[in-house]
Amino acid sequence: MAGHSKFKNIMHRKGAQDKKRSNLFSKLSREITVAAKMGTPDVDMNPRLRLAVNTAKGQSMPKDNIQRAIDKATAGDDENYEEVRYEGYGPGGSAIIVETLTDNRNRTATAVRTAFAKNGGNLGTAGSVAHGFERLGYIEYSAEAGSEDEVLEAALEAGAEDIQSSEDGHEIWTGGDELHAVANALEKTLGEPATVKLAWKPNLTVELDAKDAEVLLKLIDTLDDDDDVQNVSGNYEISDEVMAKLDA
Repeated sequence: MAGHSKFKNIMHRKGAQDKKRSNLFSKLSREITVAAKMGTPDVDMNPRLRLAVNTAKGQSMPKDNIQRAIDKATAGDDENYEEVRYEGYGPGGSAIIVETLTDNRNRTATAVRTAFAKNGGNLGTAGSVAHGFERLGYIEYSAEAGSEDEVLEAALEAGAEDIQSSEDGHEIWTGGDELHAVANALEKTLGEPATVKLAWKPNLTVELDAKDAEVLLKLIDTLDDDDDVQNVSGNYEISDEVMAKLDA
């Protein structure tokens, strides 16, 4: 279990799927609305909106929900959100990046700081951990999309930079500027991806033991339950053996 795919893995833990999915749809709706407000409600003319809509589709968000989120941007409501990024340290020397969309900086900062403090972490200053990550395009496919060789060939032909396959699925990394082109090319050969987004890829990772992993997962769950938190990224690795112990 690697840091960049943590949300999917946690969503599958301990029977919390329904709650997580409802929370995820709320976050996706907020991103779609903000993207439409910042640019244009036309998906073809707004790259950020197109990315948000593609991500929502990959998470099986209903089309009506997507359209309502777009319509909300043109309805003239008074909600205004700003992007704020927080950086900090989790258990076992892990580095964590938290991306938020908030209409109240003080509320969000307090919630994020408290989450770190109560779950074995410390909130750092801006730039304290981001230097250990790259901002790249991330595309995810389920295992059913094809074999490792099939996905590898398709990804290389599409211009991807790195491909990681496992029994859980396929993770494809590309340059941030090439994300849309690579995703479009892959869709023609592999179908719609589960996830298309910009993400933080760690340059180096730290492997956590069961004790630190359990605390870290509580930290990430706490952060993810906050409506203002859009994404949580980390540089940790949790082995299958450790995950099995935690799920036992």
